[in-house]
Amino acid sequence: MISIVSSNTRRMLLFSLLSYAAGIQWVQAQEANDPKLTEVWTPEPKVVTPGAVYGQAPSDAIVLFDGTSLDQWVNVKDTTQPAGWTVADGILTVNKKAGNIQTKQSFSNYQLHIEWRIPANITGSGQGRGNSGVFLASTGPGDDGYELQVLDCYNNKTYVNGQTGSIYKQAIPLANACRKPGEWQSYDIVWTAPVFSEAGDLLSPAKVTVFQNGIVVENGFELKGQTLYIGKPYYKKHGPSPIKLQAHGDKSEPLSYRNIWVRPL
Repeated sequence: MISIVSSNTRRMLLFSLLSYAAGIQWVQAQEANDPKLTEVWTPEPKVVTPGAVYGQAPSDAIVLFDGTSLDQWVNVKDTTQPAGWTVADGILTVNKKAGNIQTKQSFSNYQLHIEWRIPANITGSGQGRGNSGVFLASTGPGDDGYELQVLDCYNNKTYVNGQTGSIYKQAIPLANACRKPGEWQSYDIVWTAPVFSEAGDLLSPAKVTVFQNGIVVENGFELKGQTLYIGKPYYKKHGPSPIKLQAHGDKSEPLSYRNIWVRPL
């Protein structure tokens, strides 16, 4: 039996279908314009209380030096021995004879704040004038790792990939932000550690952003490997690593550090 539908009925049916489709489109358009559709409410970020003044450790930081002791540090040459630098009047002063020091704890990705001061009576020139360094990760026994240079470059010229704020022999700083000797300076650092495969192949390089005295001097720089005095940089596999401070062997007066803290990320 053949059902015959009048043309008028077909028009009514088509109109109903088109109206239904238009209704769906209208609803979709309204949903697309609803800001609530792109609001995310969970999980909520943890609450971190900032320091009361610039440079003061926030509530979730690990304080590495608070001006009273070197309990968080050891000697690099013999990690069973305490760090042999001088602590007095809330300040940590480099002891060149004692050598480099490093944190007891190891870190991967982190935010680091550290303040340093070149002596007002500094002598020497080039790399021999208030030389030190913040090694952002140690790559193994006998290796320096990745160095952020500390030096007096207020009125002191040296090779630009070795001046203050440089990633030593790899990245020229975006600005010379040095204050004059005798004044406190700061580094605020965001460090992303390199990632390696089980076989030791590099999966992603280390990256670093550095503010010196509130000025960006390194902006997401990708390191080519560990920072070497001689030769080209290369990577070798390592995991979480201590942070090191350098006791450079130059003959200038030793510089000082204070207010050191880190936030693992």
